[in-house]
Amino acid sequence: MSKFELIKTNDVLKIAIINGPNLNLLGKREVEIYGTQSFDDYFKILKEKYPNVSLTYFQSNVEGELINKLHEIGFTYDGIILNAGAYTHTSIAIADAVAGIKTPVIEVHISNIFAREDFRHVSYLGKHCKGSISGFGLKGYEMAVESFI
Repeated sequence: MSKFELIKTNDVLKIAIINGPNLNLLGKREVEIYGTQSFDDYFKILKEKYPNVSLTYFQSNVEGELINKLHEIGFTYDGIILNAGAYTHTSIAIADAVAGIKTPVIEVHISNIFAREDFRHVSYLGKHCKGSISGFGLKGYEMAVESFI
């Protein structure tokens, strides 16, 4: 069985959302790109929409903390939705962490990374992920949840 196949660990689907640097500023930073809604507010809506899914959320601006979280849950959860922010384009260490775990990961980006600066067109994570979603705003997280369901 490939790591991209969903492994149901119990009756409730366990999905973690992990956000990287600066995503704690959603709703405040570059609203023309990222919108005006905070992720905490969006997460409440997401949990209400999927009451039969156990959704958890973790955010850090620190690369090592993101890696530690991937290691912690990467063998017990049914799915991980990862928006590594700028680390997507720079962190071989996070890419190695994604490659090293069993839980399937979907890479999500709020903005269309291919419509932005050239350096954002490269993802070190993508090849280790089940899939990538880019450019659909916060709805990309919902699309990722749907793909695991």
